Amino acid sequence: MNSGVKKTSPYQIITMVLIVIIAAVIFLFPLYWIITGSFKTPEAVNSATPQWWPSEWTMRNFETLFDKRSAPLWELHVPLSEWFTQDHSQIVFSSGPVLPAAFRWLINTVFMSVAAMILTCVTASLAGYALAKKRFAGRAILFSLIVAAMALPKQVILIPLLREMSVLHLADTIWSVIFPIVGWPFGVFLMKQFAEGIPGEILEAARIDGAGEIKTFTTIVFPMIKPGIGALAIFTFINTWNDYFMQLLMLRGTNVLTMPLGISKMMGEFGQDYGLLMAGAALASVPIIIVFLIFQKYFTKGITMGAVKG
Repeated sequence: MNSGVKKTSPYQIITMVLIVIIAAVIFLFPLYWIITGSFKTPEAVNSATPQWWPSEWTMRNFETLFDKRSAPLWELHVPLSEWFTQDHSQIVFSSGPVLPAAFRWLINTVFMSVAAMILTCVTASLAGYALAKKRFAGRAILFSLIVAAMALPKQVILIPLLREMSVLHLADTIWSVIFPIVGWPFGVFLMKQFAEGIPGEILEAARIDGAGEIKTFTTIVFPMIKPGIGALAIFTFINTWNDYFMQLLMLRGTNVLTMPLGISKMMGEFGQDYGLLMAGAALASVPIIIVFLIFQKYFTKGITMGAVKG
């Protein structure tokens, strides 16, 4: 009796395995090249003939990265203290031990990306839910403006953004990079699409049972749009981490530099030291890999749900 199930031939299985292996090699090769390059000598890094495996392993690149600059591991500032000082500098009431500046740059980058990720996911999910399931005057116009804002290049709003951060005394602080990303139009658009799939009957039943807006969102809406939040979390984290242009404009002091900016400034001091660049890139890739592994399940599910919805 024919069950209607098509059997997979050994040839198809071998073909798929080979395709997956080739794709994995292609995608993992840049990471492999960065990690091995960070342990190569300057001669090997700059050699015209590439060395696929270091002939001589060295820690020189990491020693340069950790030895040339120093900074306090953390600094806790008095909130809004820049408003009351003559030069608009922040008052520090707690400072960590002085360590290699690379550790501070890594902490700054992780804090910046995680804070932007959390704030963006919270604001975008609330805004997307409101645009999808609430009826109010100007709803369609507001959503049209959000979609139109997605087409605006960052350079168009650059000067107003710089002036705004200066007026708020947030220039040369990590928050000057975080706050502009929180209102990411793509995040609102993405979460609205996920919230559209929530059945209205479930929300109406929650209201009949006496659930308020906060309880409805946390107990019903949030679990149903969690895959979308996972996808948005990865998008926001990577987008914030790699936003070198905004970091370059907003951050100047050594204590507030991010890992890309810090490595760039060191490259200016020591010339085109590609081994140093690869050491910094290898160190900076660790948090991104960790975040992706944490949210991988939700990211894959979110992308799949979005594809099914068309």
